[in-house]
Amino acid sequence: MRQQFLGALIGAAFGAVFVLVNSGDPVPAALGWVLRALAVLALAAVLFLGLRAGGRPTLDGRPMFGPRYRIVVISEVVLLVAGFFVLSLLDAPVQANVAWIATVVGLHFVALASAWKTRSILVVGVVLTVLGVVGLALLGSPALPWVPFVSGVLSGVTLLGGSLYGVRRA
Repeated sequence: MRQQFLGALIGAAFGAVFVLVNSGDPVPAALGWVLRALAVLALAAVLFLGLRAGGRPTLDGRPMFGPRYRIVVISEVVLLVAGFFVLSLLDAPVQANVAWIATVVGLHFVALASAWKTRSILVVGVVLTVLGVVGLALLGSPALPWVPFVSGVLSGVTLLGGSLYGVRRA
C-alpha cells in the first residue's frame, strides 16, 4: 500500500468518525443523517481512488512514517492527554473535548507539513486548528451546543476533503 494512500485513508477515516459522532443535536436529524451518509461515501471514494491509483511513488521517495512522523504523533498524544486533564480540572463542558481534539489534530498536520516538506496538508492543518480554536472560544457562549458541529463536523469535512484531494493527486 502506498504511503500517501495510507495517509489519506487514515485522514478520511478520522474525518468520517468526526462527522458520524458529531452530527447530532443541534443539527436537524435529517441533515445529520445526510451528513453521515456523505461522510461514509467520501470515505469509500478515498478507498476506491486510492486502490485504483496503484503503487505510484509519492513524496519523491522520502518516507512518510519515519522518525519525524513518530515525534509528531507522540507530541500529539501528549498534548491530547494533557489537554483533557486540564479541561477536566477546569470542569469544562463535554463539548470542549472535540474542540481540543480538532485543535491538536490541526497542529499535527501543520507539523507534518513541515516534516514532509509538502504544503498540501498545511491548509488542512490550519483549517482544523482554526475550527478547534473557534470551538474553544464558543464554550462560554450561548453557541455552546454548536461546538460539535463547528469543531467536529466541519473538521471531519475538512479531513475528508483533504484526503480526497490528496488521493486524487497521487
